[in-house]
Amino acid sequence: MKRPAATAACTTVLLLAAALTGCSDGTSQGEGLGPTAAGASPSAPATVDTKAEGKLGTILVDDKGNTLYLFLADTKNTSNCAGACATAWPPLLTKGAAEVGSGADKKLLGSTKRSGGDEQVTYNGHPLYYYAGDTKPGQTNGQALNQFGAEWYVLDAKGDKVES
Repeated sequence: MKRPAATAACTTVLLLAAALTGCSDGTSQGEGLGPTAAGASPSAPATVDTKAEGKLGTILVDDKGNTLYLFLADTKNTSNCAGACATAWPPLLTKGAAEVGSGADKKLLGSTKRSGGDEQVTYNGHPLYYYAGDTKPGQTNGQALNQFGAEWYVLDAKGDKVES
């Protein structure tokens, strides 16, 4: 009887389906910290704010105080971070026009469409990202890291990279 082979095939299909269900390109954001559960879509406009962060000075953060970064491999209003890169560096996504908090300049705020159709927030032409290594508001563990072919930096209120 071929029952063990059929059971093995069924088990393989179920495991593959479960694995694929958990996969994502990491381009989504939900509630809480920037790097969030895969598959979440933004349900509201994103907010870009500023916060004083010690030796880095006043930097861009989201409405919860999570640090935002730029990627030097990006070009003006175009993200070059997808797949594994976007898992480590989730983009700041928005539903509708992004909003500014205190200290941010509305004239510098914009968005760009990602390959999957989501809108990513930009500031002074830089697509904005979180860093998965920042697990709570105020952390800047991604500052000056060289990953995925270029360096990552926090931004000041003028939208320029901040070097530590």
